[in-house]
Amino acid sequence: MTDTAESSLAATAAAKPPFYRDATVVKWIVQVVTLIAVILAMIFLVGEAGDNLKAKGINTGFDFLNVNPDFSIGDGIDNAPDTGGRALWVGMVNTIRLSVAGIALATILGVLIGISRLSSNWIVAKVASAFIEYMRNIPLLVHIFLLFFTLGQLGDFGRNVDPVTGELSQGPINGWVHVSNKGLSIPRVHIADGFYQWMIFILAGAIVGRWLMNKRNAVRDATGHETYPVLNFVGVIASFGFIGWFLHPIFGWVGDAIFGPLSRAIPNVPEVALQLILSGLAVMGAALWIKRFLDNRRTPAGLAQLTDDDWFRMIFAGVSAVLASLVFLVIWPGLASWIINSSRDFFEVAADKFGDGRGNWREDWPIDAARPDIEKRGNFANVGPGGLNFSQGFAALFFGVVLYTSAFIAEIVRGGILAVPKGQTEAAQAIGLRRSTMLRRIILPQAFRVSLPPLGNQYLNLTKNTSLAIAVGYSDVVQVGQTIFNQTGRSLEVFMIWMLFYLACSLTISVVVNFFNVRLKIVER
Repeated sequence: MTDTAESSLAATAAAKPPFYRDATVVKWIVQVVTLIAVILAMIFLVGEAGDNLKAKGINTGFDFLNVNPDFSIGDGIDNAPDTGGRALWVGMVNTIRLSVAGIALATILGVLIGISRLSSNWIVAKVASAFIEYMRNIPLLVHIFLLFFTLGQLGDFGRNVDPVTGELSQGPINGWVHVSNKGLSIPRVHIADGFYQWMIFILAGAIVGRWLMNKRNAVRDATGHETYPVLNFVGVIASFGFIGWFLHPIFGWVGDAIFGPLSRAIPNVPEVALQLILSGLAVMGAALWIKRFLDNRRTPAGLAQLTDDDWFRMIFAGVSAVLASLVFLVIWPGLASWIINSSRDFFEVAADKFGDGRGNWREDWPIDAARPDIEKRGNFANVGPGGLNFSQGFAALFFGVVLYTSAFIAEIVRGGILAVPKGQTEAAQAIGLRRSTMLRRIILPQAFRVSLPPLGNQYLNLTKNTSLAIAVGYSDVVQVGQTIFNQTGRSLEVFMIWMLFYLACSLTISVVVNFFNVRLKIVER
């Protein structure tokens, strides 16, 4: 009787439940049904919105992107855009400039302030604490307005005259730093005609330096002796850069020999062929990713059991490849034409940059510098093209978001440093390391493992906070978009462009932060 009961229990345990009671099957069915319901709901809402707009006589569409907006933009790569799409692109570039430069500067300031708050120097620690509390507890918009109106109350630009030369002057340091109601001007470093030829030497140096660094790393691992691989890498690049500084004109032929023929050959590529190539690459990329994913799940005993998340990843990769193919072949067949035209334009620009006549042996250095200057147009003085010029709105917005975000980054860095085990610090002190070396080699690398995810959130916040540019009249993508939909009435379309742009920025930042987060994680044996 006991044997029968045990065999019955074993058979019951081994029996597979019906599919409608299988937790995995039910989970997938619920997710798929929910996804379909969400998609159908979105289609219904979009259709209803379109019908209501048509009933009210409101036209929809993106044709305004090809129409002259008939307004100028104060800051940006194009002050008089000829289409609405070009105007929005100028605003996007301005936003990207603010975000990239702001993230870099806010990170540097935040790290320094976070370290200062933990300083043993009482004054330094209290000043850092006061800065953090002041910036964090006052709204960002108030900071921006304060900076904007402070700059606006400064003296008129170019109102002083140098007593020696009789030329217009501007303080606080004439010819170096100009601060006035027109904004801020500082010296700038810019690329010159020989820069692109010089970059060939830099690229070659990076390749050789990387090879040498790998060799030095191998020697260090084999012998245990310090071989300074990073120093060798930097030294090789510096050597190639120094040689290329004088010899870069020898690559003036690259434009006519390589990029010129490419710019003429690209338009001959059939659009259908490019569509098929792009679709094939999408499918091939998904297949290779799935193969590599399965290879990573293999063990000496065979393929490990796949979880629901593993199946979801593989299905998502396959569906993404199919959707990409549909985009290339059906949904947006004109994408191939756009890629061909953009590639032609790119190679034409590259041919011009590398073309003959650029890079004079004695006159054209790869990198040049310029100091801020003053131009008098009519009866009014204006900033000249020489320096790096920050308009009043740009300066207020840029320094506002940088200082505000740096306060939050400082607290994150402080928390990351405190999360490092105290024994690490004591061990570093025991072997006589200086505090700067201890921070650089031991504490900060471990602190950034903890700090990087919340730092990514601050980078996202900084990027989205640049939309406050509209409050001070700076031409970011929001301000330009508002001007466009005020003229055209296409507010829904402009809002969609805003959403897609900020979504792309957020996803890009997340991908970069996650990449470094994976690289910094502790690898367990």
